[in-house]
Amino acid sequence: MSLQFDIQPTKIEGLVLLQRKPLGDKRGYLERLFCQWELMPLLKGKNIVQINHTVTYNEGTVRGLHFQYPPHAETKFVSCIRGKVFDVAVDLREGSSTFLQYHAVTLTEENSRTFLIPEGFAHGFQTLSKNCEMLYFHTETYHPDSEGALNATDTHINIKWPLEITERSERDQSHSIISSSFKGIRL
Repeated sequence: MSLQFDIQPTKIEGLVLLQRKPLGDKRGYLERLFCQWELMPLLKGKNIVQINHTVTYNEGTVRGLHFQYPPHAETKFVSCIRGKVFDVAVDLREGSSTFLQYHAVTLTEENSRTFLIPEGFAHGFQTLSKNCEMLYFHTETYHPDSEGALNATDTHINIKWPLEITERSERDQSHSIISSSFKGIRL
């Protein structure tokens, strides 16, 4: 069986960019978004248990930065299926040499990329075009009592958002700034 993904590590251990390989002709294309068999080493014994779809209407909107604490920490496979986004993962793993560092990638409907964000990372994105659609494959269901979040404008992280932030939810705006007592997530 031919592999449908090129697995590209990032500068942060565990954070991976998957390059999908669409198969097409003059009619269009077929693209595999997920294959449990092929991605098994990255799943570390877990299964995809929830798939979410978001639509964000306006350019410059920021969503996130969200995560779940153990025992409901999750790995996410994030893809943009329409539009263009600046997708960000922040390392929150206690003791990590890259603690509070972020890595960002541009995901578009054309570039066939999936960002694999493991447990212990916060995730968010900024839309770089109108009407962006995202698909998220999760290894854990949503647990409101385990949810955590960072403020996307926190200077401790200092994310260089490519556009002026035009919109954020009230909830995302209210997330507090990281305190000096935050030592990370113990996985």
